[in-house]
Amino acid sequence: MSDKFRRKSPEEFLQSIYKVQRGRLKIILGAVSGSGKTFNMILEGNELKKKSIDVVIGIISASDRPHTIEQIGELESVPPIEWMENGIHKYDLDLPAIIERNPEVVLVDELSHRNRPDALYKTRLEDVLKLISNNISVITTINIYELEGVKEVAEKLLGIKVQVDHCVPDNTLSMADEVKLLDVTPEQILNRIQDGFIDEVHEERRKRQTLFRRDNLAVLRELSLRFLAGEVNEELDDYREKQGLIGPSGATERILVSVQYHWNGSILIRRGQQIAKRLGGELYVVCFRLPNKKLSKEEETFKRSIIKLVDKVDGEFEEVPLTRDEVAEEIVNYATNKNVTRIVMGQSKRSRFEEIIYGSIINKILRKTRNMDVFIVADRTEKNGERVIPAKWKEDNKKNPYHRMTNQEVEEHIDRIRRGNLKVYIGAAPGVGKTYTMLREANLLKRKGLDIIIGLLETHGRKETFEQIGILELIPKKKINYKNVVLEEMDTEAIIKRNPEVVLVDELAHTNVPGSDNKKRYQDVEEILKAGISVISTMNIQHLESLNDSVEQITGVRVRETVPDQVLRMADEIELIDISPKALRERMREGNIYANEKVEQALSHFFKTGNLIALRELALREVADDVDERLESWERKRTLRGPWRKQEVIFVCVNLRPDSVPLIRRGFRIAYRLKAEWYVVYVQDHSPLTEEEVKNFENIKLMTERLGGIFEMYETSHHRQVVGELVQRLNEKNATQVIIGHSARKRIEEILKGSVVQRLLRAVRHLDVLVVADHQPEIVDRSKSNLN
Repeated sequence: MSDKFRRKSPEEFLQSIYKVQRGRLKIILGAVSGSGKTFNMILEGNELKKKSIDVVIGIISASDRPHTIEQIGELESVPPIEWMENGIHKYDLDLPAIIERNPEVVLVDELSHRNRPDALYKTRLEDVLKLISNNISVITTINIYELEGVKEVAEKLLGIKVQVDHCVPDNTLSMADEVKLLDVTPEQILNRIQDGFIDEVHEERRKRQTLFRRDNLAVLRELSLRFLAGEVNEELDDYREKQGLIGPSGATERILVSVQYHWNGSILIRRGQQIAKRLGGELYVVCFRLPNKKLSKEEETFKRSIIKLVDKVDGEFEEVPLTRDEVAEEIVNYATNKNVTRIVMGQSKRSRFEEIIYGSIINKILRKTRNMDVFIVADRTEKNGERVIPAKWKEDNKKNPYHRMTNQEVEEHIDRIRRGNLKVYIGAAPGVGKTYTMLREANLLKRKGLDIIIGLLETHGRKETFEQIGILELIPKKKINYKNVVLEEMDTEAIIKRNPEVVLVDELAHTNVPGSDNKKRYQDVEEILKAGISVISTMNIQHLESLNDSVEQITGVRVRETVPDQVLRMADEIELIDISPKALRERMREGNIYANEKVEQALSHFFKTGNLIALRELALREVADDVDERLESWERKRTLRGPWRKQEVIFVCVNLRPDSVPLIRRGFRIAYRLKAEWYVVYVQDHSPLTEEEVKNFENIKLMTERLGGIFEMYETSHHRQVVGELVQRLNEKNATQVIIGHSARKRIEEILKGSVVQRLLRAVRHLDVLVVADHQPEIVDRSKSNLN
């Protein structure tokens, strides 16, 4: 029976009534003090007041920050209760006065505050929960390190003691109806300190804690992004479970390591941990065993060490009794129930003859699921004669400091100095407020005396966005005749001629009108940057080239306009504009994103709740990865993602079918995370190529070059020599990992003609092999299946 037809239990009914009678809780989360949480809280308060909602200020900690005080405007304030501790003035909410005043919404700063000793409640969090129980909604603020468990993690990562007034429980964010992350780059925080926007109290705190070092700010930023991504992932799981959906969501990685109580179990777990860390995913370890079979003393020892190791690496261990002889089916079923995206296993020990007679667990798993990656860990005992646990990668080839630059290197160095800076605002979907925020920042920069203009703006008819233009100069668009119609595009030439310090260019992924000098807007931006003009731009996460397949898996929509990852990587700053799916859908219904006639269609398609949750998680994790990459480029030893092995070289093996393009995108994302050299290789075993094969060949080559890989083509006279040719080239290049797609052949064809995938797996047992999922539509709706 479908969940929507099920009658609510008495407990669920009372809970529903309670939710109607309680206020809403919204938390604005920041990485650190000074990230603008109070400013944004007051901004939201004023926006609500414009909508005739009764809003009051319960308490704010603006101190002497003029831009925050200015924002208060005409908002009513309920005076707080002042008290002293160790000669320092402190302020508590006047709870009875607020309850008596009975506003619809109250603004409460610094949720992690501890109240005076004689207060009715010990903490501000308890005050807030009391207000909510009285049907008064609360908007409040908190820093990531003020969550109890996160504080310990932050101190470990930073190597310093983080001083906070009081910590709130880890489940505080899950209590909220809405959590909004205020993502701010370290550069912005440091600029605010320099400009005096962070007051003396925080300055003193800064000196004591050294929190405000650039690298520490980056660590806290990444921590907040990843923590919220975890919260969003739980929300996504709950949503998908209620909808009866199974299988990977496409937004996050879940790694399953299948082990036996054997010496190689620890190697598989370590490898699984490395993958989970680098991809920001969760780690599960499972051992399937016959329930009646008693473990030997050696197996008991390995079991204890495996359980201890899994606990150490923050994984989840489970021993599952085998209910049938088919181990492969048990693994696939278990992985499906856990929404696993990648299964990690050891190499098969069986020979070709044994696999024909007894079968291979790996091959059976590959046949039973095409919706998960299968990662087969190299057996290095055969080649190296010893067990090898990969070491942390370090850069050995540092340039000689006495090296004299060539003329070309001098020119490149001058170009880098002359080049403008690029800042990109990223959102999970249209309408999150990227353009609005970009314009607000531009007006602040204008007031500081910077020569800043608008090169291209897309307001989409949104009144609140248009109002943010203020006094900014707008460069007229260039008119282009196309098929007897006059169309408009950004006038790149006019912008360069005007030569401002900064220019705003909306929608980075836009495709220009045919007849324009450049095909894509990001190419126009590159020209502007080369001219020494800085650019602030916007884009949505679905437009990132390497995420194209993930976005299609999530939404069912193939995004045609994309930006190469390297364009985003060259940005000096990337900032996420975060908004909850619920708030975004409300904005949609209010007509703030699309015209009214398009609202219902958008809400039932791309803007479905599940899509928005998944895209939000994707955006959070992508920006967190970018922060991590920048941290590592600063040669930081501390990083939230795990180490990888030394000198990783990846081979992506493709054919001339259209499904090779997604394989290349996956290869790029893996290589980028591992800082690996990567090749895309094709072995031609026949000629001439058909017209379609030539077209696919060009697409594959172009995609590889677009993503920064090295494309190579080898030739052989017969299809049975393809694997031999690949293995020879792999060994020549000292490859450490091979990435391949699932076999396109049916079972009967594999028996008669053989399988390239299976032959390759046998030939490269000394290498790691990743068999990439092709994401066939295996996801089913449990509610529908229950009705059959």
